[in-house]
Amino acid sequence: MEPRTPLADFLRARRELVQPEDVGLPAGSRRRVRGLRREEVALLAGISNEYYLRLEQGRDQHPSEQVVDALARALQLDDEGTAHVLELSRARPRRRAGSTTHRPERVPDGVRMLLETVNVPAFVMDRYRDVMAVNRLATALEPALVIGANRMVSLFTDPQARSYHPDWVQNTASVVAQLRADIGADQDDPRFQALVGELSLKSERFRRLWARHDVKAVGSPTGVVNHPVVGELILHREKFAVLGTTSLVVVVYHAEPGTPSAEALAMLASLT
Repeated sequence: MEPRTPLADFLRARRELVQPEDVGLPAGSRRRVRGLRREEVALLAGISNEYYLRLEQGRDQHPSEQVVDALARALQLDDEGTAHVLELSRARPRRRAGSTTHRPERVPDGVRMLLETVNVPAFVMDRYRDVMAVNRLATALEPALVIGANRMVSLFTDPQARSYHPDWVQNTASVVAQLRADIGADQDDPRFQALVGELSLKSERFRRLWARHDVKAVGSPTGVVNHPVVGELILHREKFAVLGTTSLVVVVYHAEPGTPSAEALAMLASLT
């Protein structure tokens, strides 16, 4: 069996998503592979078939920046996809044996106080999307927003997620691409592996999206919540890094002033 490496998996997945006609090659009627053949990617990138085969088999994991740029053009990657390949191709120290314990970061007391004083839904999560702190209005907006919950697991497995999020299809695709961008080349992280394993077992939708290897650092600035009491809210979403921590972010939802969504959010706040 071919060894599995993050770079090899990425190249294989993205090759299968590019159709021959997308790059000016004849599709043919007897094509047995999805997307492009390996030799076609090598031809488009201007590298030898043998060298590309070594990359996709994981026997060579550190192509030069020139080769990465050529592969990015051949596979029609955007800037974020190209940056992701560069990160995967850089040499990284192996994780120290025995370092398998995930130690949650501590939310600063000042940030906890801030959550309770703002009159908009707000919460703190880490790079794995674990909810570390949350205010009451955020939980009132979405019951799955509680300390200890994982935003990814809730979105993909909570039966109420699709009813709360009318944009669930686009939202799930976006958050998976963001997770892959955040993790980058640190794919031997035990907590990350456990999360991907859990989601893969529980959600076919996640499995399909994860297999695409889409990468997107920033998601949509707005989201839609269909609340059973106050109705539909179109909310802006802001993220702020928590200084003094390695990965914690504060997520804040707010509505455009003077809109029905702002009135609905104010009504929800009065009921909380």
